Amino acid sequence: MKNSTQRFSDRVENYIKYRPSYPVEAVNFLYSLGISKESSVADIGSGTGILCELLIENVNKLYGVEPNKEMREAAEVKLKEFENFISINGSAEETTLPENSVDYITCAQAFHWFDIEKSFKEFRRILKQKGKLILLWNNRINNTDFLKGYEEALLNFAVDYKEVNHQNLTDEILEKCFISDYQKTIFPNSQTFDFTGLMGRLFSSSYTPQAGHTNYEKLIKQMKILFEKYNENGFVKFNYNTEIFSGQIK
Repeated sequence: MKNSTQRFSDRVENYIKYRPSYPVEAVNFLYSLGISKESSVADIGSGTGILCELLIENVNKLYGVEPNKEMREAAEVKLKEFENFISINGSAEETTLPENSVDYITCAQAFHWFDIEKSFKEFRRILKQKGKLILLWNNRINNTDFLKGYEEALLNFAVDYKEVNHQNLTDEILEKCFISDYQKTIFPNSQTFDFTGLMGRLFSSSYTPQAGHTNYEKLIKQMKILFEKYNENGFVKFNYNTEIFSGQIK
């Protein structure tokens, strides 16, 4: 399996264009947890800056901690006008941030890549007293025939989809990370794609095969079949639950 810090190096363009953002209700919920213009936030595994872009105007300092060079540079370009955005070449296990330096840690679509034991040791080091950890994911819901077919295609043709699927992180595993007052909150989210967008969304994922792989053409063929069968006026829809886990860590 490819090093998790390098898996997205050749996916950045599609990642920027086609990965889902987070609904306004979810962002407002983050502010209800206490994130404000006085807050210092470390977004760990910040990628291309999807969550950073949503928070940057309403926090004091925002550290984008990202080990992948290509993704980190994409975020730096996106957020270059904001002096309160600090891009850091670091990882969840070694952020390089000072002790007791941040009020909140956010991890958006990233926590499943971390070494939980090592990252939590680091999180405890950099969080201020009573600081909070916030984990976010956009979980695709297979609640339509198209999305059921999409899931089946990934299971049949993706390289290591089963192994790296973030939904392998169960609520029971996450519950062990927080003290007893943690909460789970869910918001609906969606995207709509034409066929070009569908292909971009598909190949933004690190587990999809690249050109030359034995399953590459097979996966594209299956996507064409699904799109032709299920598109409505030239578009298909992805449905998600935006799931947020928040609280103080053990």
